[in-house]
Amino acid sequence: MSGKRLSKDRAWELDFLRGIAILMMVFMHMSWDVRYEFGVDTFTYLYKGWFWSFIHPVIVVLFVSISGVCCTLSRNNVKRGLKLLAATVVMYATTFIIYKVTGIECLILFNVLAVLTCGIFLYALIAFLENKTKANPNVTNLIMGLAGLYIVIVGCNIHYMDNASDSLFFLPVGFDIAGTPPMADYMPLFPWLGVFLIGCVIGRTCYKDKKTLFAGKGKVMTAVARPVEFIGRHSLIIYLVHQPVIYALLYVIFLLVRR
Repeated sequence: MSGKRLSKDRAWELDFLRGIAILMMVFMHMSWDVRYEFGVDTFTYLYKGWFWSFIHPVIVVLFVSISGVCCTLSRNNVKRGLKLLAATVVMYATTFIIYKVTGIECLILFNVLAVLTCGIFLYALIAFLENKTKANPNVTNLIMGLAGLYIVIVGCNIHYMDNASDSLFFLPVGFDIAGTPPMADYMPLFPWLGVFLIGCVIGRTCYKDKKTLFAGKGKVMTAVARPVEFIGRHSLIIYLVHQPVIYALLYVIFLLVRR
């Protein structure tokens, strides 16, 4: 299949939705920096219950579930997993150094990249076992879907296990561990690995042909969606650099304004 055909058939709607999630996340992080890092009494939505109960979950569910869908379209999930693992390690090391040197509470111990890394490797293992055992894809989908729902349900109740252990081994699971240093961007496996697996089931069910479900979107929609799709296609690099870039820009802006 030619590159032109691949481009035409690409599931642009996934890039578009992931781009929307990234834009919402960037705005939220910018708002957080302005309000809490630079002490400006604005962006009051950050302490509203409706935001954390209804809007924030939409951002994360979009990003994680679409990553699960895209996992089923990839030709080499092991390579993708290793790439994300490397990015995760670099981010952990960088934030640890910054936290120790400056005292800025930016330490990342387990975040969305770690969840996606675990999810991609898990799906690669599932696909490998399915291929080796010649398992019925519908059975695999059912098992993944049920496992995903179970993880989501358990994740919604995992707070009952807070302080049940002082071992950091349970931090990725979702336990609140006493004595843990302040963390940024914390995301546990429960419930988010479940959301990822459900995304995998959606991908295997709706994108069997690995083609867009919305072909022929028209010139207007193409023009509107293109910049958001671009952001979605480059979500990893944007995720990695957006916070230091935003923080640096805000630092300069407030340095000039407050003179």
